[in-house]
This record gives sequence, C-alpha cells and structure tokens, in this order.
Amino acid sequence: MLFNSFPFLLGFLPVTFALFYILGATNRRLAAIWLTAASLFFYGWWDPHYVLLLAASITVNFTFGLALARAVASGAERARGRLLFAAIAANLVLLSYFKYSGFIAANISSLTGSAFVMQGVILPLGISFFTFTQIAFLVDTYRGYVREFNFVHYVLFVTYFPHLIAGPVLHHKEMMPQFAHASTYRLNAENIAVGLTAFFIGLFKKVVLADGVAAYATPVFNAAEAGVHLTLFEAWSGLLAYSFQIYFDFSGYSDMAVGLSRMFGVRLPINFYSPYQAHNITEFWRRWHMTLSRFLRDYLYVPLGGNRKGALRRYVNLMLTMLLGGLWHGASWTFVIWGGLHGLYLVVNHGWHIWNKRRGHSPTTSTRWSNVLAIALTFFAVAVAWVFFRAPTQTAAFNMLQSMFGLRGLSLPAGIASIAPWLANLNVRFDGMFNHGLAPWSSGMLWLGALAVITWFTPNTQQILNRFTPTLDGHATHLDGVRWQWYLWKPYWTHAVFITALGVTAAAWMLVGSYSEFLYFQF
Repeated sequence: MLFNSFPFLLGFLPVTFALFYILGATNRRLAAIWLTAASLFFYGWWDPHYVLLLAASITVNFTFGLALARAVASGAERARGRLLFAAIAANLVLLSYFKYSGFIAANISSLTGSAFVMQGVILPLGISFFTFTQIAFLVDTYRGYVREFNFVHYVLFVTYFPHLIAGPVLHHKEMMPQFAHASTYRLNAENIAVGLTAFFIGLFKKVVLADGVAAYATPVFNAAEAGVHLTLFEAWSGLLAYSFQIYFDFSGYSDMAVGLSRMFGVRLPINFYSPYQAHNITEFWRRWHMTLSRFLRDYLYVPLGGNRKGALRRYVNLMLTMLLGGLWHGASWTFVIWGGLHGLYLVVNHGWHIWNKRRGHSPTTSTRWSNVLAIALTFFAVAVAWVFFRAPTQTAAFNMLQSMFGLRGLSLPAGIASIAPWLANLNVRFDGMFNHGLAPWSSGMLWLGALAVITWFTPNTQQILNRFTPTLDGHATHLDGVRWQWYLWKPYWTHAVFITALGVTAAAWMLVGSYSEFLYFQF
C-alpha cells in the first residue's frame, strides 16, 4: 500500500487512526495490538505471503534478543558473542537469499560459462530496512543497552507502518519508551496538526514535484539503455531531472513518514535534511538517509576500526563501508560502482581537510562565494554518481557519461540558435532537442529551474516546523539565523489554508495520474 494512494488516504489511515485512539482511551495494550495488526495488514497489502516471512524474522530475532539479554545479565562473554554472531548470520543469510542470490548466480555464470540461474526469488518489500533495524536491536542488546522486552511493543517497533517499507532505520531505545508512554495513546491536537502539515508537504513533494519531473528523467535513461547517442544537453537534462526526482521522492517519503508517525503520537528520528545544501560529501551523508548513515557508521565503520588505526586504515574502512552501502541499495555492479564513487569522494574529502589543517587553513574562514562553489562541486559529484545509481546497466551508465562529457559531440537545442546565434561561431551544433521521443526541452528547463529554487533557496520541512520538534532530534535542526522566520509554521488559519492547498493539489494530481511507488521501495 502506498502513502500516495486513495486506498491508504481514504481507507487505511482514517480507520487505523480512529480505532487506535478509541482503544487507547481505555486499554493501551489493545491499542498497541491494533496498530501492530494494522501495520501487518499494510505490509501484506503488497503480498500476504511475505507477512509470514516478516513474522518469522521478528520471532527469531526477538528470541535471540532474549537469549542475548540473559547472557549479558549472567556475564557469559563467550556465549553472548556466539549468540550475536549466529543471530547476525541468520539475518544476513535471509537477506542474501532474497536480495543477492540472483546477482551471485549471474556472476558465477559469467565467470564459469555455466547456465546457473536463480529463478522465482522475489525481493520482499522493506527486507533491507526491517533486517537492519533488527540487527541494530541485536547489537544494542549485546552491548547491554536494551532494557525492555515487551513482545507486542517489539513487533510494533519492527512493523510500525510509517517506517516499515523505506525507513528510517530505527533504534530500539528510541522507540520502545514512546510505545510505553501513556501520552502516546491520547489524542493530541498539536500532534495531529503538525503531523498533517508534514504529511501534506511530503505528499506534494512526491506526487507533484518528484513524479512531475520524472517525465524528463526516465526517457533519457531508457534511451541510453537502448544505445541512443544522446546529445550533451539531453544527457545533462535527464541527469539533473533524476537528481531532483530522487531528492524530492525521498524527501517526500521522509516527510510523510514523520507526519504519519506524529499523528500517532510517536516521533521518528530525522532522516533527510536538505542534503543538496551540503558543502562537502561528508556533510552530504550527514543529511541524506541519515539513519542509514548512522547505521553504517555505528555497526560497520566503527567495528572495522574507524579512524583509530591510522590514516591508511581509515581510508580503507571508508571505502569498504561505502562499497557495502552501495551493495545494500541493490544487487548490481552499478550500485557497487556508485558506492565506490562515494567512498572515493569521502577519501578525497578527508584527505583535503587534513592537508588544509596542516597548512593552517581553517574552514571557518570561508567566504560566501567559496561556500557557493563548495555546494556546487558537491552537487556535481553527487549527480555524476547518480548516473550509476539510476542506470539499469553499466553500458547505459557509460553511454550517459560519454554524452555528458561531450564525447558524443557538443550540441544544443535548435531553439537556442535564435537566442544566441553567436554560439555557431564556436562550432556548436544545434539539434532538435529530444528527437528520441523525449519531453520538450523548454518545459523541462522550467521544471529544473523551479526545483533548483526550492532546493537551494527555501527551508525544509524540519525548519518550517522547528518550533514543534517534528522529529526525535528536532532541536538539533537549525534556522540559519533569521532568514527563515517568515516561513515558520504556526497553528494559524492562513497556514492551514496553505497546507490544505498543497494537499488538495496533490490529490488532484493523483486523480489525473497514476500512483507511483517511492524509489526507495526497491531497496
């Protein structure tokens, strides 16, 4: 079931919401059981068979968690180490079978020339997210951080529908106290107002902005896959369109998840915070898919040794972490290359900072224009890496890159010839833009321009709702001085009208279009 679908908006959400608070007024345990059952129904809407897989994963991991807790309490160091290894191995075997068996089989076939294939393995929705969430629970139990073992709350923690399909990756210690708190089960006007505001903003981002600009991205990548020789302008237009599509798609999902959860009295951790405004790639990963970055840091990078074993080992650990992070996103060499590029970016970024520090240069002395250049360079690097993230094959990715960097010739849309005829003196070729059944370049430029303004010159949802701490770590967000004060959300009728208008606009787009899945559903 999709957040951006009428069955969810007009059926699932109001029924789940109403019964949760009706039951919560008299029996909190029944309300938690109801929300758990509703979450399982939400997951089973896609394929009921995989509810059994999810239930088995939850039962096995909870059992391992209890055993780990007993080992911790008794001081049995070796026993808890073996239990943790066995529990993580069980999770990784499950994930590897469903997500990577086909990829492994294809590579074995390629290397050996055999016809070894894996057929009939369908990737269950959200398996990466609920697996990582439970691995974090197991490690935290091993470390002695987990105190509560209420099975109903644990099942709700894993299956909680606002996060189940595409994150955020949750920590047990963040969520369990909220499910146990009496105030969670009491209707609260502020929670509903803040939640609906975040949800409608996210719905607008997904349905109008992300799905709207997708029409300028998808045909370009399809053409690259078909072997079409795209022009430089076509390739860059398609890449920029996809860069904004995935940005607003994931931003929209994150806002909707936060908003839905807040309506049920539960704050989720922040997962998206204007990453294209980052000044370097390290900051980008502190703003993009923040809970996944946290997981990779705490449960992979740090256990590998982090930065504690010298500069060379630090760079190796960064590269390994990002390669595995790329593979987490998908069983394909294109995702491995994408992860490798980001690993390389991080190595270069850390090396640059160390070099500057040795030269006595302080980052606080940067100028306004150097900040603009840093943001532009970071965005350029991220966008180039998106080629491999989006392209269905390596061939399509390299076709795109060849066109992007002028190896297929330099050309501009024919319409520009009348605007800037002097370009002809520079041997620039003018072609009919998007001659391959693609969208008109003029409307595409309007879309890209509008989305660029929203991305770099408007506040994000966390800033707009800052006074009401929409997320667990809402106080960690900032307002960048006073320039966003005009936008701060207040429970006034003018703000209600504006937010309602966003929701109505999104609903109108849904009526005339089709529902599209969130891009992160495939991971």
